Amino acid sequence: MKAVVMKKASAWLVAFLIMLPMAAWASGSNPQDKSVLAAFDAFRAGDRSALARQTEKARGHVLEVYVRFWGLKLRLEEAAPEELRAFLAANQGTLLAEQLRKDWLRTLGKNGQWDLFREEYPALANGDAEIACYALQAQWRLQNETAAEGIKPFWNAPKALPQGCLPVAEAMLQSGALAPRDLLVRFRLLVASHQVTEALRVLERLPAERMPSPAVIGDVVKTPTAFLERSDRDLNSAAERELAICALVHQSHDDPRLAVRYWNALPQDRFPREDRQYLWAQFAAQGALRHIPESLDWFKEAGEMPLSEEQLLWRTRIALRQENWPEVKSAIERLSPAMQAETTWTFWLGRSLAALGAREEGRKLLVRIAGGHDFYGRLAAEELGMPLQLPPQEAPPSAKEVEAVAALPGLKRALALYRLGLRNEATREWVWAVRSIDDRALLAAAELARRNGIWDRAINTAEKTVAAHDFSVRYPQHYNDVLSQAARLRQLDESLVFGLVRQESRFLANAKSPAGATGLMQLLPSTAQWVAKKIGLKGFRPSSTNKPEVNAALGAFYLRHVLDGLDGSPVLAAAAYNAGPSRARKWCDLKPLEGAIYIETIPFSETRQYVKKVMTNALYYAALSGGEQRSLKSTLGVIKGMMTGKDNVVQ
Repeated sequence: MKAVVMKKASAWLVAFLIMLPMAAWASGSNPQDKSVLAAFDAFRAGDRSALARQTEKARGHVLEVYVRFWGLKLRLEEAAPEELRAFLAANQGTLLAEQLRKDWLRTLGKNGQWDLFREEYPALANGDAEIACYALQAQWRLQNETAAEGIKPFWNAPKALPQGCLPVAEAMLQSGALAPRDLLVRFRLLVASHQVTEALRVLERLPAERMPSPAVIGDVVKTPTAFLERSDRDLNSAAERELAICALVHQSHDDPRLAVRYWNALPQDRFPREDRQYLWAQFAAQGALRHIPESLDWFKEAGEMPLSEEQLLWRTRIALRQENWPEVKSAIERLSPAMQAETTWTFWLGRSLAALGAREEGRKLLVRIAGGHDFYGRLAAEELGMPLQLPPQEAPPSAKEVEAVAALPGLKRALALYRLGLRNEATREWVWAVRSIDDRALLAAAELARRNGIWDRAINTAEKTVAAHDFSVRYPQHYNDVLSQAARLRQLDESLVFGLVRQESRFLANAKSPAGATGLMQLLPSTAQWVAKKIGLKGFRPSSTNKPEVNAALGAFYLRHVLDGLDGSPVLAAAAYNAGPSRARKWCDLKPLEGAIYIETIPFSETRQYVKKVMTNALYYAALSGGEQRSLKSTLGVIKGMMTGKDNVVQ
């Protein structure tokens, strides 16, 4: 496979230096670098005195503003508004100004300083739930009626209300704007999401006749079968019916079919119609998540009850597995306009229309997304008979263009942060700096990242371009010799290996996931040790997985192992690589499934997106290599039917 980009010695040197531990950098850095790192350590320790001692020493450093920012963060409660506003004005439009304003707004909301809050809030670019709730409270205190409507999304979320929303919710409960039915809906939502402590707070506000015993709720959630098998239930009581509903919902999380059997054994006429429909919707969503075929019938039992977006998505997915195109169309058309506009559901609505005979209408939908280079954009193009054509190669950035982006203050700070090993701060600074620059500047910034060995930023920045593209930067082949050799040794498709590495680590040899997976191919220590033993790797240590040649050898063997155990399907192998072979096998059906349908119905969102990206990556790596043209649909293939045993329980 041809190398997409040439590796330069200088880039390799910078990459190596970036990957050194912070301590190694500090030992060879200039005194000001040491002061910045010492200031950062003092900030994390909450040591104001130590931080203050470093402030003067860092004066004039490109990261001096960070040192001042850390100092303000530590004394945000007592800092004068004038001092904070001076920092915000001097750093207007920067990431640090945005972060400081967020922290200040949270402090103002917590302390009830509403005038200052209202003055500063409009300047915030990107808020969060906590700040949004404080903003609603600020409106409500001015008797602004929109505050009541604004709290609904928080009320209908399966988690505790942010602190700022509590006074507004309390006032709405007192006034009747939130009715007992709203309380019941929230109670059920929280119980179904295992948020029992928060559910009990809501329970206290329910009318007495509907209030199940708080002492019993926990037991019902833990052991629903014990309640459902009791013979002394009084289902004439609304409170007892509510306990039965809680038990049935939680039983459906473990075994939807058993929950339905318990439900069918109950006198359903004792339950109001809307409660019966609510339960069928719960059974159906849990069943669809586990690929239980009859869950589509359970959705029908829910009638016209409004379903959540997540329930509608799983109604669509279970219909896809059965190729029930009328049901696919119906479920997608019930989604919100924003969700329908997503490429996933535009594609499947187009496919359903074509399958139902409305070919021209379906074609129009596919045309909308066929120009994209993502998973469904490519599949839509293939449905329209459009072969893969790489976009024209944009002229490389000139020296002047690279110099221009290198001079951007945000990127200068980002590079300095990377140099000092402060990768999280560096990445946030980089993302903020490139968020609104044009295509040519993005390509120049991607080249700047590539030259500095920051492979993940080079890829992600190049991927943001809209019309001017350089796929050699978007799909690089770092460690080409090592990865190609490992792929050939294990008789693997090199495109698949590079596609997987691009998704797993973005070619960062020392990448480490929150779960502890390390290296180019992101191997868990247990997997690495198992493979090392299998291939007879002498003197293996877990730390060796950061060495590209070791990681590639181990990862290629493991990928070959899962491919051989899963009928040679790259789709199943990608799913197995992310979520484990047993799950990849469980997610198959008894009958053959179109590859794209298998992928779209993977229960784990992370794995679903992962497989889409790996397969799309592999397609473009193959195209860039100049090898035989292939289609995404043919690569996905058909997933053979397998005897999967038990329901495909999500673990």
